[in-house]
This record gives sequence, C-alpha cells and structure tokens, in this order.
Amino acid sequence: MRPITDVAADAGIMDDELDLYGRYKAKVDLSVLDRIAGEPDGKLILVTAITPTPLGEGKTVTTLGLGQALRHIGKDAVTTIREPSMGPVFGIKGGAAGGGYAQVVPMEDLNLHFTGDIHAVGAANNLLAAMIDASVWHKNPLNIDPYSISWRRGLDMNDNFLRNVIGGLGTKSDGRPRETGFDITVASEVMAILALTTGLQDLRERLGKIQVAQDMDGNPVTAEDIGGAGAMTVLLREAIKPNLIQSLDGGPAFVHAGPFANIAIGTNSVLADKIALKCADYVVTEAGFGADCGAEKFLDIKCRSGNLQPSCVVIVATCKALKMHGGAFKFAPGTKPPQEELERENLPALEKGAANLIKHIENMKSFGLPVVIAINAFPYDTEAELEAVRRISMEAGADAAELSLVHPKGGEGGAELAEAVVAACDKPSDFKYLYELDASIKEKIETIATKIYGADGVDYAPEAEKRIATFTAQGYANLPICMAKTHLSLSHDPSLKGRPTGFVVPIRDIRPSIGAGFLYPLCGTMRTMPGLPTKPAALAVDVDENGNTVGLF
Repeated sequence: MRPITDVAADAGIMDDELDLYGRYKAKVDLSVLDRIAGEPDGKLILVTAITPTPLGEGKTVTTLGLGQALRHIGKDAVTTIREPSMGPVFGIKGGAAGGGYAQVVPMEDLNLHFTGDIHAVGAANNLLAAMIDASVWHKNPLNIDPYSISWRRGLDMNDNFLRNVIGGLGTKSDGRPRETGFDITVASEVMAILALTTGLQDLRERLGKIQVAQDMDGNPVTAEDIGGAGAMTVLLREAIKPNLIQSLDGGPAFVHAGPFANIAIGTNSVLADKIALKCADYVVTEAGFGADCGAEKFLDIKCRSGNLQPSCVVIVATCKALKMHGGAFKFAPGTKPPQEELERENLPALEKGAANLIKHIENMKSFGLPVVIAINAFPYDTEAELEAVRRISMEAGADAAELSLVHPKGGEGGAELAEAVVAACDKPSDFKYLYELDASIKEKIETIATKIYGADGVDYAPEAEKRIATFTAQGYANLPICMAKTHLSLSHDPSLKGRPTGFVVPIRDIRPSIGAGFLYPLCGTMRTMPGLPTKPAALAVDVDENGNTVGLF
C-alpha cells in the first residue's frame, strides 16, 4: 500500500486537509470544498445491478475494478463507495471491500470499525432515544404521547431478538415500560442524514427535523424539541468528513456513509461525491442492491438532494444470476451453492431469466441516461452464454455490453468496459426524475411500484392510509419516496424471480425521515433489523498464530 498522503496528493488534496488514521487511512476536511470550488466537475458514473441473488453479482468488485480500469486506459478516475456494516460482514454477505484484484485496502480496517463513523451514528441515534425516554420520565414537559414514540435504538449488528422489545422493566426508577425495538444502525435516519448532508450546519438543521413522536394533541415532536440535535451534531463532527483509502492499484477511493439500500437510500455520501467530482475527470460510484432499489433512490433522492448530474449507468449482470432468475436452480442464503448447475450451460434458463436484465435496462433508460452492461464473467461461463447476455442487452436498448474480468485481472481486465463507459459518458443525455415532487404521496408510491417494479397497483393497509393523511396535513407530501422493500425481487415478494407480473405491492406502514428529507413506505414484511443465518460468516473469522485476521472475506 502507498502512504495515504501520496494517494491524496494524486487527487489534489493537500496534507493539511487530511486527518490521518495511521499510514493508510485519512479523513478529508470539508474545507477542501472551498479551495477546489472553481474546478470543473468530472463525469459521474453510477454502478448498479440486476436483481441480486445470494450468489453475489460482484457490484462492488465491478465498481472498484472500473475505477482501476479507467486509470489503466489513462483516465483520471476516483471511486466512491459506502462503508460496510458489521451486520452483513458477520452475517451472510461477509466483507464488503471488493474482491480478487479489484479491492480497496486496508480491507480488514474497512470491514471492522474503520474510522468509527458507524459507531458515531449509533451513538447519536441512541443519545436521542435516551433523551426521549428521559423527557417522558421527568414529568413529560413536552406532553409526549408515550404510545406514539417511533424513534428506536440502533445496533450495528444483525440481531433479530432485538427487533421488538419492552423497555423500562424493573423498579419504578427504571422508567415507564413500553414496547419498542432496535434497528440496525445503518437503517437509522441519522445514517441517511449523514449520507445526504452538504455540510456541518446542514447536518445540524437536518438532525433537528427528525420526528420522534407526537404530543397528546397529535403534533409532531422533533429532536430539536427534545434538545438533542446539538449534541448529536457534536458526536458526528468527525464522521461527517469523508474517508480516503486506496484501490489495489494505489488509486484514490472515498468510502463514506453506509445506509442500506433495501431500507434506506443505499448510497455513499453526497460530500464524498462532491469532493471526488472536483478531484477527477471520472467518478465511479455505487448504489446498493438492484437498480430497482439503490439506483432509483440514487437518481430520485440523492441526485435531488446533492444537485448531482450522472453521465452514465452501468448495470452488472452475471450468467449464473440470470440462470437462477430463469428457474434453473434455487439457492438459499447460507447454504452450499449448486456448483454443478452453476457450471452447466443452460441457455433456455438464461434467456428466460434475462427478462430481469431487460426490465432494469428499461428502467434506467427511462431516466434519460446511457446504459452500459458489465457482464461479470466467471471461468465456467460459456461463450454461448456470454454472447447471449451481450445480444439480449443490446436488443433491449443498452448502449454497450462488455465483459468484466476485473476480479482476476484488475484494471487490465476491465479495459474494454472502461472504453465503453467513456464513450457512453460522451453521449448526450437527458437526465430526468421518475416523478415530480408536487405529486401526491400515493402518486409517487404508485409511480415507483408500477413503472420500476412492474406492479399492477398498490394496496394500502389502514395504518398506511392514516400516515398518508397525517403527513399530507403536516406539509410533507412534497418529499421524495424511499421504498423499503426486499432486494431479492423486483416485487415485494423475495420468492418472485425474473420479471414478475400480475402482483400488487402491499404498503403496511409509512415512516417519516424528515431530517433526511424523504418518507419511507414499508412494503410487505420488510424489516429494519436483520437476523443472523444458521451459519453466519462470523464462524469463519479468527486470528492465526501470527495475529493476522483470517476468514473475513
């Protein structure tokens, strides 16, 4: 690894704009934005994927590898990705730093605590939770309705036993018992605020707007009312600074914020992107899970919030995932993959499953952006299968479809993909949002459900209807919508693979993220605290006789 000061210098960041965390990690002070404000913006490239499967499609690998590939062909490029949550790291997914020869390093540090940002988010979240309960306990000066408290505590770990709990048990001095629960920290509104904020004062203002409860008259109670927003901002003073590390080729990579994409917005921070866009001609960023989740939220929420203008969308696809979407085999998370079925050529299943890829291409083209397909190739993929993916992609309207071999070959293995992306970025685009903000809450939900997911319509539970009426009366109907749904299907039902049709999306509740600047409907049985599988990834993590971490990836 190169000293991070050298990596920063290559990106035009000065030593006095760095807060060093050892030799290979640093935080970048926000003052850099003032110094480089006059620099032109580079081209923003969004990497997303088809509907993911438990096999993994290699989206982060492709994001990092594409950044390396752009540098390999002589372009000035920076990557920006999210920080991994320890929940997935020790759960099913494992490490989230890329893989093979397309990684960011130091990988162990990134996956374990890193610079403490997620812990800071959890501390700010839980400080507010404690202050709410303390306010109610100490004679309730804000006249809070205890049964309306919606703010939950956070933990950066998968723990389904904490989804629903009763707090305040014990003696009278232990508080007033009430039903509550835990969310995984990366699903906290505080994390979404960190990802979308544009500066320290904006952060302070957004934190103050967080709705935590209602008073006895039905009026919203905020973090500002509780008096916690200032202290929460202080806890996040360092976390707001983007982190800088490096790819395996020594190129700069910003890693900052980590909101989930099936629950929250699923993208890295606006601040990291804004700095990167002034530091390079090309910025490769990533949106979590499939294009129906992270990419739609990136384009409709993050681009609005950060005034960002993407130049191109890259959709990652694999033959094995398309065959699974086509019904060739089933594979449950935490079980052994069906290797024989993975390696067997199955063109009928692939072509059937490619309906999923076609839908994602159609969705991304509807935003008025060029689309490039990155075919993440594996050694057992046959020429006929790879050619079929390429042909289907082009027939569906993609601007290019190229093999990606960045996992085994690094930047060199993505040279043709990088050339296709550069060409796509040079094409004229007509970027537009999926919906207008002045549309009603229901109109926006139904636009996403019917146009992006392919649903026949939406069914609202009584609680969701009540919330819609409340938020409309409170003046929040003009906020964008962040759908919380499964990432394993275009629909709300994870068992529906490929391109489902004939379904209706059930909305059981809608929650406010006023500080982050959106409303998020809960689709089906979507939960905000994951659980550990039968055999969690944590079982393989240990230290060897030399003190090195093993089994993390």
